[in-house]
Amino acid sequence: MIEELARLARRDGPVTVLKQTRVLVVRAGDVVVKAHPPDTDERALRARLDAAANLPGVMLPPLGLERLDGRLVTIWPAGDALTIDDVDAGTTPWEEGGRLLALLHSRTAPPELPPAGGPSRLPRAMADLAAAGVPGPVAAPIRAAYATLPPDRAGGTLTHGDWHLGQIVRHDGAWLLIDPDDLGAGDPAWDLARPAAWYAAGLLDPRDWERFLTAYLSAGGTAVSTDDPWRELDAPARALTVQLAATAVATAARAGEPPDDAAEALVSACRRIVAATEAET
Repeated sequence: MIEELARLARRDGPVTVLKQTRVLVVRAGDVVVKAHPPDTDERALRARLDAAANLPGVMLPPLGLERLDGRLVTIWPAGDALTIDDVDAGTTPWEEGGRLLALLHSRTAPPELPPAGGPSRLPRAMADLAAAGVPGPVAAPIRAAYATLPPDRAGGTLTHGDWHLGQIVRHDGAWLLIDPDDLGAGDPAWDLARPAAWYAAGLLDPRDWERFLTAYLSAGGTAVSTDDPWRELDAPARALTVQLAATAVATAARAGEPPDDAAEALVSACRRIVAATEAET
């Protein structure tokens, strides 16, 4: 399928596989082509692509939608993603991430958009945890933390649904959000929850968290309160901690390896979630 995707790009130049999981992403010249999972809802994807196209300066606009071998394929202008060198040099654009999310959250979700996909990732991660054969002592704190989580908070704000630093690229000199696959109406605090979970687990430098949150609030972000951001962040950050822990240990189990340091930190954070919940009751 890689060659067929490259032909859809209609560009000369080297062909590079950027991702090959449930999705297949190929770069050909100055275009990126993405084959979505076979069960992708076409109506929902079209609505999300239309929304992205109407967010200039916020989201990278799509170039087209095709179908190949029964799979939906989207075509995009290629942008420059973050590199390990950016991270090592301390030049990761946390401020730009915060600013772009604030701009996104200033928009009302169009009525034809489905709910944001972020919250639905958590039960899928828990199902994956069960299917991966994770040892009981490793999985137990994750399952216990999952049992403490409150119901999702509804929202009508336009949210990304799966935000992290890998979801921004530089294109024509500007940073833009990419990947609208989970774009939809929801609670905007979910878009801040992943870096919040990393910070709470000790995986994100407090200075980077402060850079991100300050930029978000300075740009008018409304997902959290300026006086106490954790009032809105606590529940979704706990949920993302559980999701990330489940995904990390399931991935390790499938590879036949023990959880790495990041996974251990997330599992430890799950234990703290349980302890904090017990202290509150």
